Amino acid sequence: MESNKLPKDFPYKTYLNVLHGPLALIDVQKLADACTDKWYNQTLCKVNDSVVRMAVIQGEYHWHEHKDIDEFFFVLNGHFLMNFEAGVVVLAPIQGSVVPKGVRHRTRAPERSVILMLERADIVPTGD
Repeated sequence: MESNKLPKDFPYKTYLNVLHGPLALIDVQKLADACTDKWYNQTLCKVNDSVVRMAVIQGEYHWHEHKDIDEFFFVLNGHFLMNFEAGVVVLAPIQGSVVPKGVRHRTRAPERSVILMLERADIVPTGD
């Protein structure tokens, strides 16, 4: 089920349904290869009170923040930039970083990139 929480002017495909249950094989490469969208986000599984999401992205997300929730981003392939008011963090494949709660940020990918995110299950992806 696609999220209805996203405003129409955001060109992101975000699916908040949990795609896989416990003990299921999760083939991230197969999911990424099948993706034709420029900004696609799918919840893969739930781990305790958090979820693991996969994103296939190219382009930039809007500036936003999550008042009470940290986010962890991990790049599988491509390059991923996280802009903050104080600067930028650039991630290459097999690198990750945490955006602490309350920090205004914008994520970008200059080329098609595949990332994993770990965040609390009740996060609103577009920000508070």
